[in-house]
Amino acid sequence: MAKGGLNVKVARLREERLAASGNGKAVPDAYQGVTKDKIARVLRGIDFAGNTDLVDGVFALLDDETTSWFPTAPAGATFADGASTAHLASHVGVLQRGEFKLDREGRDFWIKPLRELGGIEAILLNDGAFIPGHVKAKSPNSAYRLSEDLKAVLKAPEGEWQGLLTAWADADAVRTRRAFQAEAAEASKLLVDTGHSGLIEASIHQYAERFLPSYKVVYVDDGDGDRITDEDRAALAAAGLTLELGDAMPDVLLWCRQTDKLWVIEAVTSDGEVDLHKVEALQRMAKRCGKAGVDFTTTYLTWKDAAARQGKHGNIAVGTYIWIQADPSKHFKVESFA
Repeated sequence: MAKGGLNVKVARLREERLAASGNGKAVPDAYQGVTKDKIARVLRGIDFAGNTDLVDGVFALLDDETTSWFPTAPAGATFADGASTAHLASHVGVLQRGEFKLDREGRDFWIKPLRELGGIEAILLNDGAFIPGHVKAKSPNSAYRLSEDLKAVLKAPEGEWQGLLTAWADADAVRTRRAFQAEAAEASKLLVDTGHSGLIEASIHQYAERFLPSYKVVYVDDGDGDRITDEDRAALAAAGLTLELGDAMPDVLLWCRQTDKLWVIEAVTSDGEVDLHKVEALQRMAKRCGKAGVDFTTTYLTWKDAAARQGKHGNIAVGTYIWIQADPSKHFKVESFA
């Protein structure tokens, strides 16, 4: 939806929906099963009572039924995947209320409160994918979305969301959440102009440190200099490992002292996913070194990159994991019915 005619187009969209609804409503009573009343009660629990703009803003960011208003958004993206300040102002003021868009200067009241708690995340539409942080100053593609953990609170049933909200609003939890978002935004700066080495760094410092805290990096292949340095050999030896000429060389190799298991990360910017061949080769190496087992993760810069590669090749091995730097708070296990 082009910026220039945004409010006119949203007003037209509202009229179309009013005509089609048969109930005099341009938006449903709930998005993702969450009503405005539920949002108001959750916000009341963190001292944001009476802020109707914030309630309606959160409601807009739950809208997974409206196609994204960014013309270059990823295929299938919805409003909930990322909305600019202007989009939110029009969704609340025009689509929901049938009035004028909200004053963008008022975003301190309908974005900032939850952004400070990490409940609303700053993101950027970059090269057809949403990435963490506003890493381009004054970019028209700067956007916002609800954090997954706040959505979990909002969607939790009565009797459960209250406890989840208490834990979510805990000071330590807020600090942890904000720190992670800041780290993700910093790493996103690399996505604007990055390469293989940048993704390897993110795979270590964002992915492994968060998802594999008991694992220690014992080898990194960033393609610079000697393939295995003296420092690498010392770290590998301390873990009881040797890499031989015929071994599949991983981008990152990690070891857990407690379980004596290995974890391999392959950072993919052009090719090199964890496929069946690589799994079998590294399983042989782990067995040769007497290790208890080995797990695997393929990492990509963006969902767009992952889709382009897997849409063409579909070569990720079953039982391994995928992590996307642009969507860093979760990873996915590949499973098969076969």
